[in-house]
Amino acid sequence: MNICILGDGLTALALSKSLINKKLNVSMYYEKDENIKDFSTRTIGISKDNFDYFNKDILKFKNNMFWPIKKIDIYSETSKEEKIIEFEKSGSTLFYILKNQLICNLLNTELKKNYLFKKKKVKNLNFYKKILKEKKFDLIINCDNKNVISKEFLSKKILKNYNSSAYTTLVKHKKINNNKAIQIFTKNGPIAFLPISEFETSIVFSKLDSQNEFDLKELQTIIHNYKLRFKIKSISQINKFPLYLSLARKYHKKNVMAFGDILHRIHPHAGQGFNMTVRDIKILNNIINEHLSLGLQIDSLIFEKFEARVKHFNLVFSSGIDFIYEFFKINNNLSNNIAKFFGNNKFLKNYLTKYADQGIYF
Repeated sequence: MNICILGDGLTALALSKSLINKKLNVSMYYEKDENIKDFSTRTIGISKDNFDYFNKDILKFKNNMFWPIKKIDIYSETSKEEKIIEFEKSGSTLFYILKNQLICNLLNTELKKNYLFKKKKVKNLNFYKKILKEKKFDLIINCDNKNVISKEFLSKKILKNYNSSAYTTLVKHKKINNNKAIQIFTKNGPIAFLPISEFETSIVFSKLDSQNEFDLKELQTIIHNYKLRFKIKSISQINKFPLYLSLARKYHKKNVMAFGDILHRIHPHAGQGFNMTVRDIKILNNIINEHLSLGLQIDSLIFEKFEARVKHFNLVFSSGIDFIYEFFKINNNLSNNIAKFFGNNKFLKNYLTKYADQGIYF
């Protein structure tokens, strides 16, 4: 069985590793190397459920690669620095924070060791016409939203522009007990403090484009206003990328399927973007397992089953994340009181915790 993966980002690497673990041949093709600078300050949050799956079925994480989050505190600017919701589960881990670059490096290293994996750079754009015509591969999975195939075959999407940009950076600070994530909904957009170690915290500020660009002075003001315990030693380069909601209308065409951010790109305020992709990897692998166990062909029928199984879930989940963003964007006493009601209701809070951990498949 021969599978082609287009792209070499985190999604492409994780999907490739999951497939070669099944003894399938994987050929990865990419147009240009990912800009390491763009990812140097990027972190991802992985839910406990997805972390366990990734660790068991895709790649064993090294101990220094992840940091457990045991509590989440949520604030609103209009609540006068008063906490409106907190999530905690009897001291157990809610999710983990990992650096993108470290995961990509480890995945690349492990993939290169495996004889079932090949990685090549696309030097001529005629390559795409060639692989579609030759039918050399049983499946072609496209994880690159900038290549010709994305533009010509998989471009129909539901789009929403948030008119915002995400600013990401890493802050080094004096040692603290750092297992609590903090999210503050400000009038300019949500800012998240995501611990990576006792000495380092990742910052993600989703700020309206109509406002001044995020800088150290603004960060220090927020830390002071909310009495956060960070005593900053240094701050790394601040990177910026646009924010929008994007949902694919069609997942595949013949034996070519879109994957990862091409299928669904959501607002980062809830840290669910890569979690959706990990759940997709899990379901795609389950369908492939079904075909292998029954002696069925690895062909485009897998893509049809995958789209039928996940598309409506992804639409509902993405809409839920968008609703939460729009709800907190109101940022007034009424929205704060409703949020506090959810926070004080044990049943609703447990549901939201499970929703964030397992998606809507539980």
